[in-house]
Amino acid sequence: MTKSGSAKSASSKTRKTSTKAAALKALPDADKTLKLILSRLDDMKAEETVTIDLRGKSAFSDYMVVTTGRVNRHVGAIAENVAKGLKETGIKAIHVEGLTNCDWVLIDSGDVIVHVFRPEVREFYNLERLWTHNPAAPQPV
Repeated sequence: MTKSGSAKSASSKTRKTSTKAAALKALPDADKTLKLILSRLDDMKAEETVTIDLRGKSAFSDYMVVTTGRVNRHVGAIAENVAKGLKETGIKAIHVEGLTNCDWVLIDSGDVIVHVFRPEVREFYNLERLWTHNPAAPQPV
């Protein structure tokens, strides 16, 4: 009885592990996710889209996309369209923040993080400078 109980639990663990592995293989990789996001942004007429490669700079994501919508309603529509496209491709663990005001909407899909701004808000925070600017090494006194 012990042997058959062990065999059942081992086979169920194997099935669960293989199911998780199959689900992970079905998800698009970072490059495919980025391509989908950029396509959606283009379809929605997002402006001044910038892609920042974070590989080697950050442990939390591979790419960051910063883009602009003309007004709050446009920002919200862009964000909802991108989130819908990500869900349709099988990425279920999407985190979206900022849809209530639509000044700055963040979409975190894991591999790619998208920031959709109104023009004034984007200019104020200037995220591109933070992630692309290479500060000079400190000079000795």
